[in-house]
Formats: sequence, structure tokens, C-alpha cells
Amino acid sequence: MKSLLRYLGSYKKESILAPLFKLLEALFELFVPLVMARIIDIGIKNSDIGYILKMGGLLILLGIIGLVCSLTAQYFAAKAAVGFGTALRHDLFQHIQSLSYSEVDTVGTSTLITRMTSDINQVQAGVNLFLRLFMRSPFIVFGAMIMAFTIDWKAAMIFVITIPALSVVVFGIMLVSIPMYRKVQSRLDRVTQLTRENLVGARVIRAFNRQKDERENFTEANALLMKVQVFVGKITALLNPVTYIIINVAIVVLLWVGANQVNNGIILQGAVVALVNYMSQILVELVKLANLIINITKSLACANRIQNVMELKPSLTEYSTTEVKETNSENYIEFDHVTFAYQNAKEPSLSDISFKVKKGQTIGIIGGTGSGKSSLINLIPRFYDATKGKITVDGTDIKRYPLNQIRTMVGIVPQKAVLFKGTIAENMRWGKKDATEAEMMEALKTAQAAEVVEGKEGGLNADILQGGKNLSGGQRQRLTIARALVKKPEILILDDSASALDYATDAKLRKAIKKMDRNMTVFIVSQRSTTIQYADQIIVLDDGKMVGIGKHEELLRSCEVYQEIYYSQFPKEGR
Repeated sequence: MKSLLRYLGSYKKESILAPLFKLLEALFELFVPLVMARIIDIGIKNSDIGYILKMGGLLILLGIIGLVCSLTAQYFAAKAAVGFGTALRHDLFQHIQSLSYSEVDTVGTSTLITRMTSDINQVQAGVNLFLRLFMRSPFIVFGAMIMAFTIDWKAAMIFVITIPALSVVVFGIMLVSIPMYRKVQSRLDRVTQLTRENLVGARVIRAFNRQKDERENFTEANALLMKVQVFVGKITALLNPVTYIIINVAIVVLLWVGANQVNNGIILQGAVVALVNYMSQILVELVKLANLIINITKSLACANRIQNVMELKPSLTEYSTTEVKETNSENYIEFDHVTFAYQNAKEPSLSDISFKVKKGQTIGIIGGTGSGKSSLINLIPRFYDATKGKITVDGTDIKRYPLNQIRTMVGIVPQKAVLFKGTIAENMRWGKKDATEAEMMEALKTAQAAEVVEGKEGGLNADILQGGKNLSGGQRQRLTIARALVKKPEILILDDSASALDYATDAKLRKAIKKMDRNMTVFIVSQRSTTIQYADQIIVLDDGKMVGIGKHEELLRSCEVYQEIYYSQFPKEGR
């Protein structure tokens, strides 16, 4: 939490003024019982209407001044808290963007969403409450006790006994409930995760008729959350009745002692009323303080969870910010005994991979599910770093390239076609910010997606829903391919990105890409042997190992894994 407090640095003035104005409000509040005592002991006793009206006016004035101080304190506290939350949210988002795939995979998307939303909101609310109450409540408690001593020391001794008793109850309940609030946040994470999975995978769930199972899973997680919340609620529910019992007993004793003092002529009736008011103020402020501490505890738990994310160091290190110049190396891309393992994985996903690629070549990558195809191509734009071995691009170690440069060189179309809410043109300009309409249409034609735009009202300005929900799977894939092509990358990676296309469209796409730029090096990951059949080189992967490399005809003669894949798709040719 301490490291997060730096976000209040820009709001030092507000962080000082908010509690100061709250102290002023509390100060005026402490004078109210004394004014009431004067009204009773002087005004009412002497039937002095003028005095009563004068003191009544003073009460109204104290109320107005207190209200102004309270509103001013709330304004400064809210300004500081909202500014704190905005700055923290901005930096957390920026930090998440800097994390590599490894950290995002480890932490989990639903967890990061919770940190960005409910956790930051809780911390922001905690800062607001802290600035308003952390000085006011103790000031009222001790101030009321001091004021009681100015009235009558014998009656004030009741305060000396009552305040510790109330403190034991309040802070005892607080200490028991604090760990439970941490469990609540943990259970909330699970509910958030299930909710996200069900929303994202709604079609799959319905396709497999798993609605009942998912409802049961959600009900179970929700019940666990409710169980913890109810338990901690029962504990905190004890706060009010127990404290009210103590305070009411104290008031009864106070009235008994006060009555004796009045009978003995030591104090007047108004003083007893003032003492009771001070006792009530103490009760209210102690309950407020307890709620403040509980909220602060929840905020601290959330702040620690945010801090844990902020402390995550990107596993990818940018070793240089100096742009690497083109050298026209004979081998444009080279993998030299590359091994790669995901974080916390027991076994490597790729083992001892070596191959060389010349500029302008088309490389096909094929293999069974889980063979490491996507892992291999994700190393080229440095989404991950190799665990062992070396990867060079144009003769230079890939780690010596600034991340911005290497990712500008690479155009990648992932397995899952991801489009963003906006127009087709806005999505296309993710590839190139200043792309002209002509450049976009050229890329769309190459990607066999021109008909998608022409069939939409508004053309390039047609709206796309979040995730491209208003497009078919094939349309989404072609638009993501066009988005990668519009930047005219030096290296194009198609990660099984034509799976939703028919064979004819797939063939046209490959032919159009080949014509587009002879110097563009293309990696095609596919389950279809026809898609990579005419590649300059085909890399065959099996269980993370490279079991074959060469042209189609060579692999059909020498590679059993390739033979098995090919003849499973064309059984007649295997007879």
C-alpha cells in the first residue's frame, strides 16, 4: 500500500485540507451540547425567550458552518480519491500492457479484470473514507471526554470506563472480521472468473448443452461467496447491539450520577443533557471508526492484490532501444538449437529446434495438436523468449531488436480472429495508422475480403460489433488477415488463420499473398497439408520436436509423421 500512496502526491493540498475541514466540523459539533446546556439552564429556567432565540440562532449558525466544512472536506477528499484511482488505474493498465504473454497466462485474465475494476474502486473508496474520518472520529471521542471533564469530573469518569469497553468490542469484532474479508475477495475472484468464462463461451456451453452444469458450478461458487459474506456479516452485526447495550448502560449510570449531582447542587440539568449528548457522540464516532477500519482493511487487501500485479516484472527484457539496420544476411531468420518452456511448465514445449529461412521464402509449419506450432511462431515477434538457444533475424540476435521494431516488421494473424468494436476502417488501421482507403482496399482484395466490405452498408465505415459478433467466422478471419497485410510486413505469420475458409478461397489467398511482395517472408501454420503443400520449406513438429524439414515430396518419402497427416486427409493417395 505504501508504494501506491505515491499516487496521492499530486493531491497533497487536498489530502491536507480534507481532514482539516473535518476537524473544524468536529470542533463546532463539540460546542453544540454546551449551547444546549445553556439554553436549558439559562433560557428555559428563566423563561428568557430572547436568550433561547439567540442560542437557537447560534445552534443554526454552528450547523451551517459545520455543513459548509463537511461539504468542503467531502469535495477535497473526493477529488484526491478520484484522482488517486484514475492515476492508479492508468498505471496498472499500462503495466499490464507491458507484461509478456507468460505473466498474463500466469495471473489470468479474470484476475486482472478484478484488479482493474472492483479492487481499484475499493481502494479509491478507502482513500476517500480515510481522508474524511481518520482524524475526525478520534478527535470527537477524546474531545467529548475532555469536554465532559469540564462539566463534572465524577460524571466524566464514566466516560473513562465506557470508552475502553467500547473500544474492546469494536476492535475485537474488527480483528475477527478482517481475515474474513480477504476470503470474501478470493471467493469474488472465483465468481468473476466463472461469469467471464460463461459470457465468453456462451455458444460453446449451449452447443454442448452444459447450461445445467455451468449453473451448478456458478451456484456452488456463489454459495461459497454468500456463506463467507453471511458469516462475516453476522460477526459485524454484533457491533451495533453490543455497543448500544454498553452505551445505554453507561447513559443510565450517567443519568443516575448526574441526578445525584443535580440534587446536590453541583451541576444543573442542562449539564446532564450535555453529558448524555457527548456519550452519544462517542458511540456514533466509535462505530464510524470501526466501519472505517473495516473498510480500510478491505482496501488494504485490495491494494496488496494490486501491488502484487504491479510488482510483476515482464519476463521480456528490451536489451536495446537502438534500431537495428538491415544487413541483407544470407539467412534471414535462423533458429539455432532453440528450446522453449512455458512458465512453471514441467516439460518444454519446443526442444532443440534448428532451421534457416531465406528472405522471401514461404515456410509451412504442420503437426498434431499440441505439437508446438503456435509456440514456435510466437517466438519470432518475441511474445515469449526462448529458454535456450538463439534466434536471429537478418543476422542479428532477435533480443537486440527494440520490441517496437521487431513487431513492426512482423504482421501476425492469430488463431482466434480478434476484431474490435468500431468500423472496418478503424480495425484495418490497427495495421497501419495512416493507411489510405486505396491501401486498405488492396489489402482486403489480397485477403479475399473485398466482398465482405462491399456487402456491408457503409463499406469501410460499416460498424463491427465487439469481437466481430456481426460477422461470420470466415469473414472475421479474412479481415484480420487484411489488417496484417495493410502494414506490408517483412515477416507475415498466419497461425492457422484460414481454418474457416474453403479450399478455393484458401488457395486464392495464398496465391495473392505470394504476388503481393516477393521479399515478404511468410510463415503458414496449418492443419491442412494442402495449405502448406507448395511452401519452400515445411517444418514438421511432433511433441515439441522437429521431426522433419523439407519440401512436400521429400517429406512424403522420408517423414512418417508428415505421411500420417497427409494420407489421413487424402486416403486415396495412400493406397
